[in-house]
Amino acid sequence: MNSTLWVSKTGLAAQDTALRTISNNLANVGTVGFKKDRAVFEDLVYQINQQPGAQSSQDSTLPSGVQLGTGVRVAATQKQFSIGSLQTTERALDLAIEGNGFFQISMPDGSVAYSRTGSFSVNQDGDLVTSQGYALEPAINIPQGSSGLTIARDGTVSATSNGTQTQIGNLQLADFVNPTGLEAVGSNLYRETVASGAPLQSTPGLNGTGEVVQGVLESSNVSVVEEMVNMVATQRAYEMNARVVSTADQMLQYLAQNL
Repeated sequence: MNSTLWVSKTGLAAQDTALRTISNNLANVGTVGFKKDRAVFEDLVYQINQQPGAQSSQDSTLPSGVQLGTGVRVAATQKQFSIGSLQTTERALDLAIEGNGFFQISMPDGSVAYSRTGSFSVNQDGDLVTSQGYALEPAINIPQGSSGLTIARDGTVSATSNGTQTQIGNLQLADFVNPTGLEAVGSNLYRETVASGAPLQSTPGLNGTGEVVQGVLESSNVSVVEEMVNMVATQRAYEMNARVVSTADQMLQYLAQNL
C-alpha cells in the first residue's frame, strides 16, 4: 500500500511541474520573441515480479509477466521554436526574423548570447543594443546625424547622411542544429550548449536562416487557448492522483481499524 502512495506522489509532483510550465507560458504571452515550453514525462523503473517470457512449465512460457511501475518523472522541458505571429510597429529599429535563426548579442563577459527578440535601440555611442544595453554582434554603429535607417531583408544596414545613403554594416544571424538544446538564461537570451551544437553564422536568407524584416516584431508563440486546455487536463490529472492517495489512505485506515 505504501508503494501506491509513492507512485501517486510522483504523479502529483510531475503534474505540478507541468502546471508550472503552463503558468510560465501564460505569464509570457505578451513577451516579444518568447518561445513556449512543454513538459516531457517518462515512466520510472519497473519492479519485475515475474519476467515476461519466463518458463511457466517445461514446454511453455509466460506471454506476459508481472511488471509494476514505480511512477513518473519529468524527463525534460522542451522549448518549442515555432514562429510567432509578426506584428507591424513601423519603428525602424524593430526587427523580426521571418524563419529560422537568432540575433547574436555580445555579453559583458565577452561571450555571445542569442535572441529572437528584435526590439533594438541606439546607445550613447551610436551602437545598436538590446533593451538591457547589450550590443549586437557584429556591432552596428549609426553615425551621428544620420537619418532614414534602412535594414534590408538580407541584413544590409544603410543610413542617410547629408542626402546620401551609405551602407554602415551587415546583420549576421546564427542558427543551430538543435535549438531545443539551447540554455535559456532569461532576458529573452539563450546560450550555446553541447546539446545545441555550435552556432552556424550566416547572412539572413542563406543556409536555411530566415530573412530580417524591419518595422516588425515577432510575438510570443504561446496560444492562450491551447495553454488553457493543457491547464484543465493537468488539473484533472492532478485531481486523479490526489484521489488515489485518498483511496489508499482509506484502505490503510480500514486495515488499521479491522485487523
